[in-house]
Amino acid sequence: MYFTVNEFILFGLTQDPRKQKAIFGVFLMLYLATLLGNFLIVVTIKRSRTLGSPMYFFLFYLSFTDACLSTTIIPRLIVDAISQRKTISYNECMTQVFSAHFFGCMEIFVLIVMAFDRYVAICKPLRYTTIMNRHVCSVLVILGWVGSCIHSSAQIVLALRLPFCGPNVIDHYFCDLQPLLKLACMDTYVINLLVVSNSGAICTVSFIILLISYVIILYSLRNYSAEGRRKALSTCTSHFIVVVLFFGPCIFIYTRPATTFPVDKVVAVFYTIGAPLLNPLIYTLRNAEVKNAMKKLWCNKV
Repeated sequence: MYFTVNEFILFGLTQDPRKQKAIFGVFLMLYLATLLGNFLIVVTIKRSRTLGSPMYFFLFYLSFTDACLSTTIIPRLIVDAISQRKTISYNECMTQVFSAHFFGCMEIFVLIVMAFDRYVAICKPLRYTTIMNRHVCSVLVILGWVGSCIHSSAQIVLALRLPFCGPNVIDHYFCDLQPLLKLACMDTYVINLLVVSNSGAICTVSFIILLISYVIILYSLRNYSAEGRRKALSTCTSHFIVVVLFFGPCIFIYTRPATTFPVDKVVAVFYTIGAPLLNPLIYTLRNAEVKNAMKKLWCNKV
C-alpha cells in the first residue's frame, strides 16, 4: 500500500507544559494502581480455593483484560507527557489500534458473559452448576478471544486501507480510527460507516443486551427474600456500575459520524483508563468473598 507518512505526532491531552507534568504524575500513579489492583485480583483468584465459582473465573479474565488494555494505552501517554517530540511510528500506531480494540472488545464479551452468569445464578439457581460448568465457561472465554480477534482484525484492515499523505498530527493521546480518519487523503464516508457498523453496533447492541438482562434479573428478584434480594442486588449493582462507565463513553465515541469534539479525549479516558482502574475497586470493595480471600492469601504470604 502506498503512503508517505511514516510516523504520527500524538497531540496528547494537552500542550501546556505545566499540565503535562501533572498528567505525567497523575497518570503514572493511576497506571501503577491499575496494574496493582488487577494483579492482586488475578493472583488471588488463581491461588484461592474459595474463589472457584464461574463469577470469579470470569472476573479473572476481566482483570487480566483490564491490565492489558491499560498497558496498551497509558504508558505511551505517560512517556509523551515528558517528551519533547511525541512521535509514534506508523507500525506502532497500527499495532495500538489493533491492541486497543482487541482488549476493549474482550472486555465487552467478558461483561456480557458475567451478566449471563448472574442471570443463570438468580433466575435458574437449581440448574446453575449444570449450565455454568467449567467446560461451558472455558468455551465462552475462548469465543470471547476469537470474537475480539475478528473485531480487531476488521478494524486494522480498515486502518491499513487509509492513505496518509499530508498532516500527521493526531489530536488524541492514542491511535484510534476516528482521529486517523481525519488525516486520511481520501473520502472516508464509507469507512466511517463500516466503523460505526462494527464498533458502534457492538457497543450499542451489547449495552442493550446487558440492560435487558438486568431488567429480567430485577423482575426475578421479586420472589426472593429480603436478604436474598440484597445480596443479588449488591452483585448486580457492582456489575452495572462497570457497564455504565465502560459502555457510555464507547457509545458516545463510536456511534456517530466522523466528527471529533474537544471532549472526546476526556470521554475516552473513562473507558481506556477509568474502567480498568475502577473495576478492581468495585469488585473488591463490594465483595466480601474477594476481600476475605485476599486477606487470607496475602496475610499468610507476609
